[in-house]
Amino acid sequence: MAFSAGTIVANVYYSQPILKDIADTLGKSEESVGKIAMLAQLGYGLGMFFLLPLGDKLNRKKLILSICVAQVFMLLLIANTQNLSLLLILSFIIGICSTPAQIILPMAATLGKENRGKNVGIVFSGILCGILGSRLISGWLTDLWGWQSVFLFSALLVSISILLLFFRLPEVPIKFKGSYLGLLKSTLALIGKYKILRQASLLGAFTFGVFCSFWTTLTFHLSGQPFSFPASTIGLFGIIAIGGALVAPYFGKMAENGQVFKNLFLTVGMLLLSILVMWIFPHSIWVLIVSIFFLDIGVQATQITNFTRIYSLDEAAHSRLNTVYMTAYFIGAGIGTFFGLLSWSLGGWDMALTQMLLWSCVALLIVWLSSKNKL
Repeated sequence: MAFSAGTIVANVYYSQPILKDIADTLGKSEESVGKIAMLAQLGYGLGMFFLLPLGDKLNRKKLILSICVAQVFMLLLIANTQNLSLLLILSFIIGICSTPAQIILPMAATLGKENRGKNVGIVFSGILCGILGSRLISGWLTDLWGWQSVFLFSALLVSISILLLFFRLPEVPIKFKGSYLGLLKSTLALIGKYKILRQASLLGAFTFGVFCSFWTTLTFHLSGQPFSFPASTIGLFGIIAIGGALVAPYFGKMAENGQVFKNLFLTVGMLLLSILVMWIFPHSIWVLIVSIFFLDIGVQATQITNFTRIYSLDEAAHSRLNTVYMTAYFIGAGIGTFFGLLSWSLGGWDMALTQMLLWSCVALLIVWLSSKNKL
C-alpha cells in the first residue's frame, strides 16, 4: 500500500524540479510553465472532493484500479506532447487521477485500531517518499533522456502498482448506501459536525502551502546564480527530505498517546524556524541542506498528527473525512504554489521566503488558537 500510494501521488510532483527544462524546451517563460505544477495540485484537490468520497460508497479496490488505469493513459499522452496548453490540461487530469493514493491511506487505518497511528504513518511515509523521491527521479531522468522520459517511467511504475494492488490490496466493506449527491452532502456536513476536522484542515492547508511554495521556487533558485545546478543536482535535494519521511510513524504514535498539541507546536515550530534561517542566510548551501531536512520533518509530522486526529472521529466515514481534509490540503498547495511563483516573479528568492515565513506564522497561530479551544 505504501509503495503504490507513493508511485501514484508522485505524478503530482514530477514536474517541479524540471520546470526550467520544460520552459527551455518549449521556449516559454518560467512563470507560465510553473502553472503545470499548480494545476496538478489543484486537480488533485478537486479529485479529493469529487472522487475520494466514493471510497465509502463503491468497492474501493475496483475504484482505485480504474483510476490508476486512466492515470497510465494520461501519462503516456503527456510524454508525447510539446504543446503547453495540452500539457497544462493533462497535468490537471493527472492530478485528479492521483486521488487513489488518498483512498489507500484511510484503508490503513482499518487494519488494526491498536496500531492505527503507526499504520497510517507507514503508508503516509510511502506517500511522502513518493513526493520527495519524484524530484530525484525526474531530475536524473531529465538529464539523461529529456523530461518526457520522466512520464514514461512513471507510467511503468503505476502499471506495476496496478498489478500489486490487484493481487494484494484487501477488500473493505462498503459503508455508505445512499446516492452520490447524498454522499457529497454528508461529506460537507462533517465540516460543521467536527471541530477537530476544521482545525486540522485549516492547519494542513497552510503548512502544505508552505511546502509546495518552497519546492516550486527552490527549482528556480538552484538553477540560477550563485548555484546554476542542473536538474539532476536539484533532484538530489529530495534525498535530504526523504530522511524526514522515516520519522512519520513516531509522530503518529505520539499523537495517539495524547500529545497532540505538544506534537503540533514542535512540528510547526520546525517549519517556521527552517524558513527563518533560510531567510537570514539565503545563499548558504549548508543552511539550505539542514533547513530542508527539518522543514520536511515539520510538514509531514504535522500531517501525520492531523491524520491520526481525524481518523479517530468516525470509522464509517474515513473516506469522507479524508475528503474534507485533503481538499483543504491541496487547495492550500495550489494557493501556496501560486503565491510562490508570484513572489518569485516580483522579488526572487527573498520575496518567496518572506511570504513562506508569513504562512508559517499563521500556521503556528492556528495551533495556538486550537490548543486554547478558540478555533
